[in-house]
Amino acid sequence: MNRREFVKLGALLSAGSALPISFSSAYKADKAYTVGIIGYGDRGSGLHHVLNTMPDKFKVVSICDNLEFRLTQAKKNYSAGVSFFDDYRKFLEQKELDIVIVSTPLYLHFEHALAVLEAGKHLFLEKTMVFNVDDALKLNALSKQYKNQIIQIGHQYRYSPLYFKVKEMIQNGWLGKVTQIEARWDRNHNWRRPVPSPELERQINWRMYKAYSGGLVAELLSHQMDFIHWAFETSPSSIYGVGGIDYFKDGRETFDNVQVLLRYDKEGMIGNFGATCGNQQEGYSFKIKGTKGMISLLTNEGVFYPEPETQAALQQVDGVSGATKIIWSNDQKAVRILDQPTKDGSIYALEDFYRCLVTGDQPHSNVQNGGKTAIAVALANKSLYNGTKELWKPEYEL
Repeated sequence: MNRREFVKLGALLSAGSALPISFSSAYKADKAYTVGIIGYGDRGSGLHHVLNTMPDKFKVVSICDNLEFRLTQAKKNYSAGVSFFDDYRKFLEQKELDIVIVSTPLYLHFEHALAVLEAGKHLFLEKTMVFNVDDALKLNALSKQYKNQIIQIGHQYRYSPLYFKVKEMIQNGWLGKVTQIEARWDRNHNWRRPVPSPELERQINWRMYKAYSGGLVAELLSHQMDFIHWAFETSPSSIYGVGGIDYFKDGRETFDNVQVLLRYDKEGMIGNFGATCGNQQEGYSFKIKGTKGMISLLTNEGVFYPEPETQAALQQVDGVSGATKIIWSNDQKAVRILDQPTKDGSIYALEDFYRCLVTGDQPHSNVQNGGKTAIAVALANKSLYNGTKELWKPEYEL
């Protein structure tokens, strides 16, 4: 890379935000859309909290959950202005609802998404989009049938200023030829929720059971897989996974320790995605390795580590008259990608959801790309549990 290219890199890394104006929270709010939430666990109630910080754009007017203790708690928190349902069919009969957020267990995503679309509502469907390949293909077809309804999928990295900038760096060649991706999301915890009554075990701890859950791959690693699909504008060519119930011998069926390899033949690249419930030291770790440098990412911070020749060239340019000064990290061997941490990713996602509601545009995280990630997750789980190598098929290119 020549000096001019490195000056451009310095300007890119020093810029406040790489996001286009369409993501901006300053987008004019002409009305507040009414919102209902199906599934009021940690994620549904968390999104309610975020929506409450955006009162000029959204107003939550209804909550639905089939677990009585969740509705009881919600009624204590919102004693006025919100209606409550334990049957999603009755909930969807409300004519005043503009939008429905679906944050139910993964195996119910397709059933609930279909019902929302048939009821004529806009849909915000949490990730992972659906449970299996067939449901991804069916929801893709339905999105064309209900094309006047906005459908956004909850993969938030597609809206983060940090991850948007990293995509720009990759597409502009700042990393050189990327051959390796290392992604982890680890914890040292059994991942269980307390159960007030034994008969509610499978409803509350649905993540532990194969019939309801995509396990660690769906709940955690899908975020990083989706980002790679987006940043490189690619799909995996083959998927192979290994794993087991290696620590928590507590009756669970989904693995507590997984490693999944995704091969990207077109790019000549390997993605290594892993998660364990037996150690939290690395926590969230995401490294993208190229011949000119490596990017290391957390959820809201990122650093570019140039290779030796790249670093020498960057240091030559730094401070050159007319160049934008590069911000070096404390160890003097890396460049911070953004000057400050980003906000909660749900805020960026919901801001763009509002823009799409007003303009009719397709969301950046939509059924087509969300469906591809859901298919990759389903194939990864098929490989994990069957010991097979799964191949990507042309019909998966939604």
